[in-house]
Amino acid sequence: MSDQIQQNITNRWWVVVGALIIQISLGAVYIWSIFQSPLKEMFPSWNETDVTMPAQIVLAAFALAVIFGGRLQDKFGPRMIATVGGLMLGWGLILAGLTGNFDDRTALVWLIATFSVIGGIGIGMAYVCPIATCIKWFPDKRGLLTGLAVAGFGAGAFFFAPLAKGLILGGSYQLLNTSLFDLPKLGIFNTFIVIGIIFLIAVVSGAQLLRNPPDGYVPAGWTRTSTTNAVTPQNVDYTSKEMLRTPMFWLLWLTYFAGCTAGLLVIMKAAPIYLSFSIGALTPPIVEADFIDISAQAAMAVSILAIFNSTGRILWGKISDNIGRKMTLVMIFMICSAAMLSLGSMQTYTLYLFGISLVGLCFGGFLALYPALTADYFGTKHIGVNYGWMFSAYGAGGLFGPFLAALLMKKIADVPYLVTDNAGNIVQKTFAAGEYATAFFVAGIICLIAAIMIGLALEKPVPKMEDNMTEIHPVHCNL
Repeated sequence: MSDQIQQNITNRWWVVVGALIIQISLGAVYIWSIFQSPLKEMFPSWNETDVTMPAQIVLAAFALAVIFGGRLQDKFGPRMIATVGGLMLGWGLILAGLTGNFDDRTALVWLIATFSVIGGIGIGMAYVCPIATCIKWFPDKRGLLTGLAVAGFGAGAFFFAPLAKGLILGGSYQLLNTSLFDLPKLGIFNTFIVIGIIFLIAVVSGAQLLRNPPDGYVPAGWTRTSTTNAVTPQNVDYTSKEMLRTPMFWLLWLTYFAGCTAGLLVIMKAAPIYLSFSIGALTPPIVEADFIDISAQAAMAVSILAIFNSTGRILWGKISDNIGRKMTLVMIFMICSAAMLSLGSMQTYTLYLFGISLVGLCFGGFLALYPALTADYFGTKHIGVNYGWMFSAYGAGGLFGPFLAALLMKKIADVPYLVTDNAGNIVQKTFAAGEYATAFFVAGIICLIAAIMIGLALEKPVPKMEDNMTEIHPVHCNL
């Protein structure tokens, strides 16, 4: 092996560093629930569907952008496309900071256009680059490294949820109930601008560490047959057109959709769900200090969820390398189903943290395993665009999960609480407390069905059909 390739082997972990820097920033999309109550205060005419819509659209735009972002990074390289994605995400959030200059209806359109569309496209373009690059550099640790590559995406909310809450309301920056430093009270719109600047700098910086391995690169001492999860024959790589014609793609897509529906239902609604659970136990009108305490607990729940989301990506990725993707996926879907079916009764803070932590752990597993599965079944040459198509299941789940929560939420009461406005006056606001048990039940059943689908998947060949139909390459569907 040449000295140059050996040097590249030594440096391949710098790609992981860049991937983590990028993904921690992109993962802050999961803090949307922190923004919901402040936005409803600023725009009283917005209902639950309105305030949920930007979260749905940002996830859909994110998923769609992964498809063309994957194609572009396959063509132009990960560094350039991740840089463009970081610029778009940063400017999308900075422009979202102007939302307060519009009336209620126009403000919603502006927020969707900036935060959801521009920001979502930026997230998708940047997100696919670290995953595709790490898969190419680490065929020997595919499950673990795809887990690491997306672990930062799950962890982003851990760091940014308390930052957003602190900047919006004022007070200290807290991690795990430990106050680290004081933050100014900026309000929600200036918070968008500050976070946008942080993301722009971080993603663009991390992108400079991404590069593809040299042609013909393999890790020292590793051969393709040394992994039990690689089910494509050597040198067989599916184009996206060929992949879309296989039954296995659609089985994987449907089950991925099920897992993302459950996970994103909870992640994008974690704060208001806890507020609904806890606020009814207090005597209205709720004084400002109590409301701030409950809001801090809700922000902490988002952070705890992020820890388990991130941990699940590494843990399940490593487990799947050892015991196989099929067994691992069945385990994850069964645990997620049990957690969703029980979540409606977990209304104390400790039980709520336990329930959403299980969901986050499982959701992280989905985000780690499906990139590895895409490479296992369909090869790595076109992994960028191929995983983009697979990732559209995430976008569909991102639309359906939060929509399910908003649609099936049963409003219990408008609970009054007291806050201090910018002029220093005590004013009364209301919080629409809801009940989400039906949405949890539906998501739990969907995950149970997905577990059965994976468990009963037939282990039969999925041929690669060439356009001229003259050659068949067998690919065994052994999850």
